Amino acid sequence: MTERKPPGVSFESFVDRQIRQAEERGEFEELPGFGKPLASLDAPYDELWWIKGKLHREGFAVLPPALALRKEAEDAREAVRAARTERQVRDVLTEVNTKIRAALRRPPPGPPLNLTEFDVEAELTQWREARETGESR
Repeated sequence: MTERKPPGVSFESFVDRQIRQAEERGEFEELPGFGKPLASLDAPYDELWWIKGKLHREGFAVLPPALALRKEAEDAREAVRAARTERQVRDVLTEVNTKIRAALRRPPPGPPLNLTEFDVEAELTQWREARETGESR
């Protein structure tokens, strides 16, 4: 597709020819989603569809920082339940505690944080008990 349009050829026919040649070479058959229906076909029209899609693909959060940290703390609790070793439990809790500690020192904008650091030893005790009884907390 780096070929330049020759002088005297209309732009439309130049592009059409390149598309036709690419189709003949089968270059469109290996694209992700080839032969699958468009996911957004039945969705109502949204002017900002491409912006929202880009934010989703890039992993940007639309939550205020305080709410995003609360969500991360909830996710950490779930990760602790699913952890297989004490080391994993400690790593998950240490990472989220570092973020909570920073947010408590300098509160983020938005709603109140309403979080305290996890007590790692208490969480480990509960994790061990849940493992012994075969339950999830």
